[in-house]
Amino acid sequence: MAAMNAMAIRLFLALGMTAALVSPGCAGTLSNSAFSDYTPLSSNLELVRRLTTPLKAAQLPAILASQHATLGAQAIDLSKESFALFVPSTEPATGYGLLVFIPPWNDARLPDGWDSVLDAAGMIFVSAAQSGNDQSVLARREPLAILAEQNVAHRYTIDPERIYIAGFSGGSRVAMRLALAYPGVFRGAILDAGSDPIGSADIPLPPVELFRRFQDKSHLVYVTGDEDLTRLGMAAVSMRSMHDWCMFGVEAQEAARAGHQAASATTLAHALAALRDATPPDGAEQAACRARIDKEIELQFATVETLIAAGDRKSARDVLDALDKRFGGLASPRSLTLSQAIAQMK
Repeated sequence: MAAMNAMAIRLFLALGMTAALVSPGCAGTLSNSAFSDYTPLSSNLELVRRLTTPLKAAQLPAILASQHATLGAQAIDLSKESFALFVPSTEPATGYGLLVFIPPWNDARLPDGWDSVLDAAGMIFVSAAQSGNDQSVLARREPLAILAEQNVAHRYTIDPERIYIAGFSGGSRVAMRLALAYPGVFRGAILDAGSDPIGSADIPLPPVELFRRFQDKSHLVYVTGDEDLTRLGMAAVSMRSMHDWCMFGVEAQEAARAGHQAASATTLAHALAALRDATPPDGAEQAACRARIDKEIELQFATVETLIAAGDRKSARDVLDALDKRFGGLASPRSLTLSQAIAQMK
């Protein structure tokens, strides 16, 4: 069995335990709120299933055993957490929209000017405290965002077609991961000045049924200041990666005369309008793209099976590990079956 790197081990061992508390905010104001409801979607096992590769997830029991450690049900103790909550003054007839925001900073607050836009759109805003760039992605930032969405959805009437994830800078990169892994929760994402390519060990593809839904239903709006050249380059690479992986529901918006700063009220309004007006992808284009990927996966599997038949354990493992990093959940469960076959080779 291939060894996991030290960072992956620390991430897994950082996953923790569970608890409770309550109090929603008042309409039209920003309040500090406590939540109490847990969900299987934020459980450690579900986070691992959706946000790591299948082979890496399969190694978790052995890693925990070697460290004499156990995995708690939940990473977050909600009794110790607080959230910024903004509720619009008027509830839309179809229910509120919901914007879950992941910041690069640790205080829970609403970016300047966003309140008027959210109020006009009938959209609740929620953001966790202590969820900045210096916090663990897998053990804090991601489960906090999922728990924020679930708790708000339990307390208010929410339109499921208007549940979005957003972030700024490093928080945007985490928001992109959650949009990819939780397409049944988030209908779209606003990626403000931060993004990455997908289909790698760092940002693996989720299980096939989730990825298909992401391709079919999700929409991503990349928002970047026209003077933020580094993040414009990142957005271009990320969007190209999305297209390579048959995700065509993407678009870019540039904010005029803006550097590396959170979106203005006007920019936020444009991004929300783009999510609202998003159209489904072209079915024929998507089918052809998926067929190309399926063929590539099949060729890689054939290579692994040939190496196993030849008794070349090391090469078979190397090719399978590379396949796992590139295709992630799209290669499961066959990748797991082949991994077991390699482990049994002499």
